Amino acid sequence: MKKIFLSLLIVLMLTSESYAVASIVKAPGFTKCTVNTAALNMRCGPSSNYKIVKTLKYGTELKAIGKINSWYIVQTSDDTIGMVSGWYISPVDNTSSQNNTSTNNTSNNTTTNVNDLTMTSDEQTIFDLVNETRKNAGLSELKLDKEVLKVARLKSQDMVNNNYFSHTSPTYGTPFQMLKSFGINYKSAGENIAGYATAKAAFEGWMNSSGHKANILGDSYNYTGIGVVSSPRYGLILTQMFIGR
Repeated sequence: MKKIFLSLLIVLMLTSESYAVASIVKAPGFTKCTVNTAALNMRCGPSSNYKIVKTLKYGTELKAIGKINSWYIVQTSDDTIGMVSGWYISPVDNTSSQNNTSTNNTSNNTTTNVNDLTMTSDEQTIFDLVNETRKNAGLSELKLDKEVLKVARLKSQDMVNNNYFSHTSPTYGTPFQMLKSFGINYKSAGENIAGYATAKAAFEGWMNSSGHKANILGDSYNYTGIGVVSSPRYGLILTQMFIGR
C-alpha cells in the first residue's frame, strides 16, 4: 500500500500542476466504490483546480487506494489512477473498523425520534461551527428552523435506509421538492450532505469544497436545519438544509 501511495504522489508531482507532497495520505476506509453522479471528473490532484485525467460515468466501479482530505485516490478497471471528490462516490464495501461497530440504524435517537426537535450533540456541533464561520465572515448567523431540521433528519435516514448518497432521493426527490412536500416555503434553498466519522470532520470537508462552503456562507439564507443519523458505512450521515425567506 505504501508503494502505491508513493507511486501516485510521484505521478502527481510529475504533472504540470503543482502539488503539496506534504499532504497526508490516509486509508480510504473502503476498498471498492461506485460513481453516484451522471459524470465525474477524475483529476490529478485533490481539488477541482487540477487537470482532468478521465471522466467517469454513473455506476463506474473504482478501487479505492487512499484519501487526502475529502478527495479519494482511486483506480479504474483499466488501471487509470487519479483523484475524485468523496461527495460523488458511494462505497461498495467497508474495511474500516470504526465504521463496523454499528449495524443497527434504528439505535440512533435521530432515527427513532424525528419528532423530538431538540438538536443532538452532533447537530449542535454543525450548527455552532457554521454560525461561527458566518460570524467571522461578517454574515448574520442562521436561525434554527425545527421543521427544516425534521426534513434534514428524514433525508439523512433515507440515505441510510436506501443505501445511496445523493442530493436526489428515490423517496422524496430533490431537496427543493422535499422541502415543498413538507409544506416549507422559501425564496432560496440549498443542501449539504456528508458521510464522515464525526460531525467536525464533516464540517471541515464541507469547508474544503467550494460548493458546500458557498452554501455555508450564502448570504441569501437565514434559516437552517441539520439532521445527523448513524450509518454503518460512514459512521455518520449528515444533511444540512439552508433556506432563505
